[in-house]
Amino acid sequence: MVPLSHIIVFHRSTGAKITAYTRPLANLIEQLQRLPGVGPKSAQRLALHILKRSSVEVEQLAQALIDAKQQVGLCQVCFHLSAEPTCDICRNSQRDSQTICVVADSRDVIALERTREFSGKYHVLGGTISPMDGIGPEQLNISSLLQRIDRQDVQEVIVAVSPTVEGETTTLYLGRLIAPLTKVTRIAFGLPMGGDLEYADEITLARALEGRREIH
Repeated sequence: MVPLSHIIVFHRSTGAKITAYTRPLANLIEQLQRLPGVGPKSAQRLALHILKRSSVEVEQLAQALIDAKQQVGLCQVCFHLSAEPTCDICRNSQRDSQTICVVADSRDVIALERTREFSGKYHVLGGTISPMDGIGPEQLNISSLLQRIDRQDVQEVIVAVSPTVEGETTTLYLGRLIAPLTKVTRIAFGLPMGGDLEYADEITLARALEGRREIH
């Protein structure tokens, strides 16, 4: 990516060189472009919007970014994002500890929670098995899942991993590993093969939970 501060445009009538952005603005746009899904035009729009806000609002935004980075870590039990050693879901005594929904990422926890259909607890793997990327079972939070199954007398493990090639590999691996220990099911997908769980709507996810089937 060419630094925006190096981009030069020409005045139509005189042909004289003019810089497209002043350096601080160019630096801001470049940093925003590093965010996923943010292209050059979106980054420029966001940067200009930020410049229009008051100094107090900008400082609050900057502080929120710093606080989130410094304070948010992983739950020691389920590995979901948490500012405490144990997340709110794991601490909630009203949730069913004998049913665990296994997901690849914290984004999937957030997506499933929006359905309000699941009353158990979660376990975040931290990714999916992908030999091409050097990610094997040992790089994921699988051993801790097996410990939870034994310690909490878990009656059902629901595997809710997106149906990508890597997701299918992970689901089948977990199925073979967990089946001798307890009941293991996978959610039914109203999604196309290769779809991402986090982008599914609440109704689709709710139906997927209801239609889960056992992994053999």
